[in-house]
Amino acid sequence: MAPEPPAPPKAIFAHQRNRRGRQLGRVVATHYGEIVADRVFAGTTQLAMALRPLVTAATTTLQLTAAQRARTIVRVDAGGGSLADVNWVLEQDYQYHGKDYSSVRAARLAASVTRWVADPKVAGRECGWVRAAPTEYVRPVIRVAVRCRKANGQWGYAVLVSSLGCAEVQALIAEVPATPGAEEAALLGYVYFYDGRGGGVESSLHEDKQGLGLTKRNKKRLEAQQMVVLLSSLAHNTLVWARA
Repeated sequence: MAPEPPAPPKAIFAHQRNRRGRQLGRVVATHYGEIVADRVFAGTTQLAMALRPLVTAATTTLQLTAAQRARTIVRVDAGGGSLADVNWVLEQDYQYHGKDYSSVRAARLAASVTRWVADPKVAGRECGWVRAAPTEYVRPVIRVAVRCRKANGQWGYAVLVSSLGCAEVQALIAEVPATPGAEEAALLGYVYFYDGRGGGVESSLHEDKQGLGLTKRNKKRLEAQQMVVLLSSLAHNTLVWARA
């Protein structure tokens, strides 16, 4: 018999002395709050390592065809924004909307912006179209540079990467930007749609920790912990379905 593979190691939590644990990766259908996939990872795992397993798990759970994947948006933060990860998502026929992982590349691309537009919702935040051609991606994408003032007065830069067209983004955001022009509204639409990425996941985790006691039932063995997580996902989704 082959030996059992080692369980993912636990890691120390930041600012919590003598406490160790694993990471929970989650895919949430944002519009209606249903958990699509939950996976337990090693305590040191970051999104850059968990993105592909989570997307693969969601694809399996939903049994998505190529046509359905083309209508599904993977919306993540910078942890899942490396060039390799973005191209992998695009190669799986998904739509992608997220932040570029590299802050150095973001600053370089922001230099190609010819006009910055102030965000009426967030003081000190501005955005503009990246004019450099996105030749490193396997499918056409649109990039939006965002800059904000840091505490030292200098600009901090980020770049959003999206395979969605302007009209598609406008149809997805809950709040139409109050700007004088259509171009400004389209530009801010990409930023606002990105802003809404984390609310669903963070809210679902908070609800499960508080209402379902997710963090109060920890198991030593990985398989047992994964089963507890899956039972919690079932309870979460049952509550979501019951609302209707």
